[in-house]
Amino acid sequence: MTADNKNTKRDIIRKKMIEHQSEAKIVRKIVLSITLAFIILVCLIGGGGYLYVKSALQPVDPSSKEIREVTIPIGSSVSGIAQTLEKNGIIKNARIFKYYVKFKNESGFMAGDYKMTPSMTMPEIIKSLKTGKVVLKEKHRLAVPEGKQLAEIAGLIAKVTGQTQEAVFQRLNDREFVAGLMAKYPDLLTSEILGEKVKYPLEGYLFPATYPISKEKPSVDELVIVMLEKTKAMISPYSELMKEKKITPHQLLTMASLIEEEATKKADRHKISSVFYNRIEAGMPLQTDPTVLYAQGKHKDRVLYKDLEVDSPYNTYKYAGLPPGPIANAGKMSIEAALNPEATSFYYFLASKDGEVHFSKTLQEHNQLKAKYITNNN
Repeated sequence: MTADNKNTKRDIIRKKMIEHQSEAKIVRKIVLSITLAFIILVCLIGGGGYLYVKSALQPVDPSSKEIREVTIPIGSSVSGIAQTLEKNGIIKNARIFKYYVKFKNESGFMAGDYKMTPSMTMPEIIKSLKTGKVVLKEKHRLAVPEGKQLAEIAGLIAKVTGQTQEAVFQRLNDREFVAGLMAKYPDLLTSEILGEKVKYPLEGYLFPATYPISKEKPSVDELVIVMLEKTKAMISPYSELMKEKKITPHQLLTMASLIEEEATKKADRHKISSVFYNRIEAGMPLQTDPTVLYAQGKHKDRVLYKDLEVDSPYNTYKYAGLPPGPIANAGKMSIEAALNPEATSFYYFLASKDGEVHFSKTLQEHNQLKAKYITNNN
């Protein structure tokens, strides 16, 4: 090969390398430009999304003094409430409101007719919905104390609805009605409430609270839904703990009802809870008097030995473990105690006449306390 040919070939190679380098630079510039554009786009979208959500959480009109009447129907879900508020111009975006409520873990919203303005902040709206400040005058007040049984609650509902206690009680135990409620609250009202041995399906599920009623004659169905919503709101925060402890809502409310019926004003519910769990773990019957009275359908100050012979799955002197279902409605303190028993070695307890509860580890200790506080004081 001549020198001229070598030089020509070398020039061609050099030229191609320069061209490749030039192309590489162009490719890198294009990739860099696209990357920068993508980053800018992501920032714009992220920033735009942030600003959008931030704006949606602000009052619709901070300077507005207009009063608007907003009706939240009984049984409304969070989605339904959000849509109602957006429709009435109280919030900007129903979806954002729903996520706000979820992330803030807010619950316990009350149905009613509210007086609201477009200038209200999100916390103000939430507070209003939870306190139930209504525009219409309160026509009735349904006060359901802790420890009440379904038959007694039926009497309280009867006074508000204008129906007889018998008619209300019949409705509360109507299988078709109960089935409809189970479909509406599948996580709360499970198939356990229809167990063969369960006395009344809704026993223990109507939460004890005071419910302001603005309607002149509310229906039984409406009031039941309000109470179930309250129960759901009360139990929902404990869903993860219940899964961890492998406790169903039915088991939780059953245990809570026993604690509620045994507790006194001075009683430590968490210790009572520990006694029940300790006995279950040891295979001992719970032997709690309120279950005997529930089995008999009676209310007595004192349980006699002959009462303990009643043959009922609710009689915890005859049958070990929890009864088939709740024996009354339980309040928040008893529900929390049922989920968080204190760590003790107690297997017995009794309440003296002054309301003080005394705990013991052995039957001998229990009998000594019984002789001291019960037998010798009769």
